[in-house]
Amino acid sequence: MRPAHLATVLNKEFTSTLEGHHTPVMIWGPPGVGKSQIIAEVAEQHAVPLIDIRLSQMEPSDLRGIPFRNGERVEWAVPAMLPDAERHGPAGILFLDEITSAPPSVSAAAYQLILDRRLGEYRIPDGWAIFAAGNRQGDRGVTYTMPAPLANRFSHFDFEVHLDDWVAWAYRNDIDDRIIAFVRFRPELLFEFNPAHNPVAFPSPRSWEFAHRALQKFEHDNDLRLGAFQACVGPAAGIELNAFIVNLDQLPDINAIIRGEAVPAPREIDLQYAVAASLVGHAIRARDTAEAKTIHGNILEYASVFPQKEMGVMLVSDMHRAIGQDIFSVPQFAAWSNRVADVMLYN
Repeated sequence: MRPAHLATVLNKEFTSTLEGHHTPVMIWGPPGVGKSQIIAEVAEQHAVPLIDIRLSQMEPSDLRGIPFRNGERVEWAVPAMLPDAERHGPAGILFLDEITSAPPSVSAAAYQLILDRRLGEYRIPDGWAIFAAGNRQGDRGVTYTMPAPLANRFSHFDFEVHLDDWVAWAYRNDIDDRIIAFVRFRPELLFEFNPAHNPVAFPSPRSWEFAHRALQKFEHDNDLRLGAFQACVGPAAGIELNAFIVNLDQLPDINAIIRGEAVPAPREIDLQYAVAASLVGHAIRARDTAEAKTIHGNILEYASVFPQKEMGVMLVSDMHRAIGQDIFSVPQFAAWSNRVADVMLYN
């Protein structure tokens, strides 16, 4: 399931806790695609705490608690990390990460917690959702086969990497426009992982964020920038990204486009992707300013300059995902949509 759809599922599962319809969710996917991040975004969206428990680092007693004597009885001290309405709040997300890397003894301790929302006398507060994530056995991680009794306690979703969803996330999180442009230009490099080769560094949504950080640190250090890129996304992708960045000195004047001046589109396809990504970035930064409609209108005008209409459609689609319904109130939008009606792929 693509990330945008999975986020909708997780949001609905969270809000359904108080309605009594919540089902624990298990997210399957390879490393580095953003499984943990999408759950953190759900918690942030609802302004609730997220308790992240890495089951691969747990012993059974870490979940069950420590026994202690109380008179003639043995009771269990509830682990402080488990959700507590008084300490953590009445609603939140309990995230059992790396669940497929947990040894069977720990998985067994989690059975009752996941299905019955309790362990002995302890109960998970009603407003807390239970989500879990893990790698598949073919992903070359440390994984165990999920026991059938545990698997039957979840609804299961496969996390599918999706370019448009990653681009929308990247703009929301201020990823450098040049990184976005490169991934748009080379979409097959958004995620390139071959578990048979067991690579150390490889292109993934997570490692492109690392490449963004490397660009901020080493942009003007030609001797280190290439090595930093390769350390993040692997040797081949690092070389391509560095060459792409170096070539961007041939970009047209982006500020002139923003001002509404007549600027021809570059002939090279990689530079067209770079222009489109830069303009979307400017559209986001201009939002909620006094010049927003003017800048957005000038960008929409430029969307018709590209030799291929599909490039303009991509630009405006990314812009719409980034700034939302505001784009429809820009006067130039209607004129642009009429010009590209024959290739419109808007959604």
